[in-house]
Amino acid sequence: MKNNRILVTGAAGMVGSYVRDVFSDHQLYLTDLVEMDKDCISLDVCNPVAIIDTVKKIKPDLVLHLAAATDVDRCQLEPDWAHTVNSIGTQNIALACQATNALLVYVSTGNVFPGDKKIEYTEFDEPGPINVYGESKLAGEQIVKSLLNRYYIVRAGWMIGGGEKDKKFVGKIARMIIEGNSSLKAVNDKYGSPTYARDLLNGISKLVDTGYYGLYHMVNPGIASRYQISEALSDVLEYPDVEIESVSSEHFPTPAPRIRMEALRNYKLELLGYDWMRPWEDALKDYVVSELLPVLL
Repeated sequence: MKNNRILVTGAAGMVGSYVRDVFSDHQLYLTDLVEMDKDCISLDVCNPVAIIDTVKKIKPDLVLHLAAATDVDRCQLEPDWAHTVNSIGTQNIALACQATNALLVYVSTGNVFPGDKKIEYTEFDEPGPINVYGESKLAGEQIVKSLLNRYYIVRAGWMIGGGEKDKKFVGKIARMIIEGNSSLKAVNDKYGSPTYARDLLNGISKLVDTGYYGLYHMVNPGIASRYQISEALSDVLEYPDVEIESVSSEHFPTPAPRIRMEALRNYKLELLGYDWMRPWEDALKDYVVSELLPVLL
């Protein structure tokens, strides 16, 4: 990759945890709201002065903007917080990139869609979010498009990864299975595309070399419900006696509405011949075997 100096926001998050490995050949400037170690700079994307000062000082070739408010229910309950982080925070980053001519990669979400399709959404489908989280991330996309000519907006799916720090669905279910829970419930009427955080960053590292700026979907291909992911997970863990009950989303009411279809298709990458992403089943197995099992057993 030609972009040697990379400034990363949200480096302490799930996706950020893979930055050091994927971009090991580059000069990295890791930032987050909370310092994760001595190599991480404390930086609040909601502070415009701090952002512009930091970016001007570092003069990065590339800004990888991972910082986001991703708690969907909290976003619904606290819309000001959601828009401050996801909309205004992204505006602060975009303006700093504009001032320094840095290339921006902004990671977005399938939650920008209304969820009424029966198949995966492509980059050519019209957004229409039904929750505040989706609204705030879509606003971030629109801000990036309005302020910059050189950018990549990359929409990801249901994130998996993190290893020992994995507090999301796959990590929770894996822990419950290994701890001896013989009966679990998983939702069967909401669909998405699992996205292994390491694969996402590997894909981004290749995409930024192409020079084909714009909006892309980047998920591990395939449509899955939480129930199907749970079944696949129990197979990988080799716990065949675990009973997983398929239930509707009504069993787990949430403050924020969830879209029925969140799955994405990497359509533009396919058309360009650049779809490097492997099927979600392969990515899930790799993640569980190489990262999750070693810390759970």
